[in-house]
Amino acid sequence: MKLHTNYSLKDYNTFGIEAYAKEFVAVQSVNELKQVLQENKGKKLFILGGGSNMLLTKDIDALVLHINIKGISVISESDTHVNIQAMAGENWHEFVLHCINNNYGGLENLSLIPGNVGTTPIQNIGAYGTEIKDTFVSCNALNIETLETDTFTKDDCEFAYRESIFKGKLKGKYIITSVTFKLTKTDHKINTAYGDITEKLIDNGIIVATIKDVSNAVIAIRQSKLPDPKELGNSGSFFKNPIVPKTIFDKIQSKHPLMPYYVVSETEVKVPAGWLIEQSGFKGKRFGDAGVHSKQALVLVNYGNATGQEILNLSHKIQETVFNNFGIHIENEVNII
Repeated sequence: MKLHTNYSLKDYNTFGIEAYAKEFVAVQSVNELKQVLQENKGKKLFILGGGSNMLLTKDIDALVLHINIKGISVISESDTHVNIQAMAGENWHEFVLHCINNNYGGLENLSLIPGNVGTTPIQNIGAYGTEIKDTFVSCNALNIETLETDTFTKDDCEFAYRESIFKGKLKGKYIITSVTFKLTKTDHKINTAYGDITEKLIDNGIIVATIKDVSNAVIAIRQSKLPDPKELGNSGSFFKNPIVPKTIFDKIQSKHPLMPYYVVSETEVKVPAGWLIEQSGFKGKRFGDAGVHSKQALVLVNYGNATGQEILNLSHKIQETVFNNFGIHIENEVNII
């Protein structure tokens, strides 16, 4: 456990942005985490997981704590279900594959999402009709001030669309150290209704899908649309899909009858942000080394040497144009640092 100064974070963020930490330390256990916090009490902290949901626009004038705590264990199980705990530093996709290989169902639609387990509840990550909250049991989190570990249930976390209590009133107060999920061992609830999953399964000649089949379909779809961060810097979906009141949506749809949508409730409708961005002419466009991916307009990319500020400026331009065209504001899903 070594503390570094003026440390490059280029390899610790999936955008591949060159930025420096005033101080940096990686911790491998909860005890190491407590020790670092105790020895550096009063210092400004920046908690770093997999670096997959952030855009660095400047150097970090703080002690960057890289949470690299590993481990997967079964907490309890019955004939039909299993409660499985993953430590915060576990790679999310590798954890999903571990569950699928053990025939534990519930996370297959979340395959190939970048990042680590510890950050998944913060964002309530989701894809293809599934969110973390659907299988979440609890998480353990270390109180930065008291160094005590508290357990948060699903209700405690106040999950909403890409939101949780850890992005709200408890932001900066806790560090998540582990997450526990309740997954199925039998009678898996196969969810293929969202996106292109059904079509992909049909293409593969699969009529009755297993959780492995669904995972493979999701992986294939994501690989066909989303660039690998190791090859092209990105953070996945940069924007949230906006949820708008149905009354407003009806007025917009009257002008844009081909606009796709998903009914959220009797009063709200979700509109794909990627469609709005594509219709605004940004898909595949490049501005220096910052650009919009050619296959998925939701994804902003770093073609090599873009700065975080250049990517942020592009996002602002996209937001402004979409609002002018459709009267809909699209919010960042990525955290701007």
